[in-house]
Amino acid sequence: MSSIKQFQVTFDCAEPERVARFWCEVLGYVAPPPKGFATWEEYQRSQPPEKRGSWFACTDPTGAGPRLYFQRVPEGKVVKNRVHLDVRVGTGLVGAERLAALEAECTRLIALGAVRVELLADEYDSCIVMQDVEGNEFCLD
Repeated sequence: MSSIKQFQVTFDCAEPERVARFWCEVLGYVAPPPKGFATWEEYQRSQPPEKRGSWFACTDPTGAGPRLYFQRVPEGKVVKNRVHLDVRVGTGLVGAERLAALEAECTRLIALGAVRVELLADEYDSCIVMQDVEGNEFCLD
């Protein structure tokens, strides 16, 4: 039996391209167009009207991180995510230095449309709970 080496993370959302472009900015990902198309716009024009904008994807340009896939769903988000991303900006840092790194990234992401939910901190560790542009929770860790 072979082991899985790659996976993608899928987001259900109302506006796939908008949410994907937010995450591209957060993570430094890129959004290459689907195979056979020069641009996403060209791909969208090739689709029937009801399928336009139904999905979008982005990838880590280094190849290290998972592909992110965003698919349009008819229902809105009603409860807390069961799975969320932790954006690792404070790895190896402690105390005030860690908190400063988290706060700086929080400020950057708010400018992109994220919402700060709460700071979770004690004398050993800290993280900031946030929401993306459609209300999906994630943590700055």
